[in-house]
This record gives sequence, structure tokens and C-alpha cells, in this order.
Amino acid sequence: MRIDPHTHSACSDGTDSPADLMAAAARAGLDVVGLTDHDTTAGWAEAAAAVADTGVALLRGAEISCSDDGVTLHLLAYLFDPDDAALTAALEEVRTSRAGRGERMVERLAADYPITWSDVAARAAGAETIGRPHIADALVAAGCFPDRAAAFAGPLATSSPYYVRHRALDPVEACRLVRAAGGVPVAAHPRAASRQRRLVPDETFARMAEAGLAALEVDHRDHGPVQREQARRLALSLGLGCSGSSDYHGAGKPNRLGENLMPPELLERIVAEGVLPLVTP
Repeated sequence: MRIDPHTHSACSDGTDSPADLMAAAARAGLDVVGLTDHDTTAGWAEAAAAVADTGVALLRGAEISCSDDGVTLHLLAYLFDPDDAALTAALEEVRTSRAGRGERMVERLAADYPITWSDVAARAAGAETIGRPHIADALVAAGCFPDRAAAFAGPLATSSPYYVRHRALDPVEACRLVRAAGGVPVAAHPRAASRQRRLVPDETFARMAEAGLAALEVDHRDHGPVQREQARRLALSLGLGCSGSSDYHGAGKPNRLGENLMPPELLERIVAEGVLPLVTP
């Protein structure tokens, strides 16, 4: 069974619609795909409606923005109740903060680059969650950079003077919120050193495990062999599962569907513990 549990649609910072993502998953030979847009479940219904036609099962999820002592960490949440009041409120707060942060970053960038918030909003049309990738797209469209990666290596880097932080959840509290909503939390790319200067310490993952963390995403494009081994050892030391994914964003990143996969036994555990079922053909 080929399971790619971490992908994004145009409801956040991917470029495929949820239905197109499901069709792409079928072409990639996947049996199960997880739709995990940033801080939103807006794409679930459209993706679920495409299951019958594509023959690909849908693992419903979201990627939740977290921060530990100023260090970014993303938490994949699977099969939770989308109507849970506490988790819904937390995700709404993060989305609102992301949008406000984006406007402030564009105000700073506009002093040196020919973009406006209207340009960014146009690039994010249909997205429930607006983030730096949409600012990158506006910079690319303005001819400032060749692609998203170049924009992120430049003015959109976390070390850049244009960068502005946004509201993010404490990862331990986020694990508790996800479990309380009947979901299953998995830490995304926990050793992706290329994304920021510091990494979340092992002690935080230990506290997350106590709060219900189920697994670490070990096999990921942003993890080299050393980082994969570090993540695998950490997961084993904490009694956690080991996942893998593409973190596919359509044309927004070079990541390809199915380039890393989740073990079937971990999917079985997530389905057993989650309050929602897989959407199956």
C-alpha cells in the first residue's frame, strides 16, 4: 500500500485544487493520500468528493502552525472532528494572525520591491490560509525572483529584516487539542535544519509524546541521511511511530507525490485512534 500522508492544495499554499490533487495522487500510483493544508480543513469536502472517481482513499488532516521558544514546528493532525470548538477556534486565530502578518511583511517589502497586498491576495485567490508562499508568488510574478525557493532564500527568510512572526500554538498544547478533538498528531519534518537556524529540542518532543504525539515524520525531502537517522532514533527512544511523506505543494515546490511514504501499520494506528474514518472508494 502506497500512502503519502502530507500534501497541500490551493486551500493553503499548494497550487492544485483538492480535486486535482486527488487526480494527481491517482496518476502517481498512490492508494491513500493525506490532505493536510495549513491550519484549515477547507479542502476536505472537495477532495472527498473526488475519491470515487480517482480510486484513491483520503486521509483527512491539517498542518497546524506551532512554535516552541520561537522555533517553528508544524504538527500534522489527522482524522479529528472539524467541528470541535476549541481546535476550530485555535486554527481560526492562527489563520487571522497569518493574514495580518502577511500584510505587515508586504508593507516592509513594498519599500524595496514592486508588490502590494492586492498582488498577494490575487495570488492567494481561493486560499483559506494566506502565507509566505503567496508573497513569494507575487514577487515571482513581479519579476523579482525566478521561483518561490529563491524568494524564500532572500527576503522571505526568517532571518530577513522583512520577516514578521505570526501567532502559532504551543506544540504540547496543540497535541492536547488534537487529541481532545479525536485526532491523531504527528510532528512534521522535525529535523529540517535548512528551514531555520535552531531546531526544537528533544525535551519538547518528549513532552509532546506525553500529550499524545503518535509519530515523527522521519522520511522527508528536507531531511538528509543524518537528520533521518536522528529523527528515527528520537522516535524510537520515545516510543513513537516513524512516518514519511512528500509534503507535495503542486508547482509550488519540487516535491513529488509518493517520494516518501507512511508505513501501512502507522496508518492503521491512526485510523484506529481517529474519530473520523478514511474516505474510501
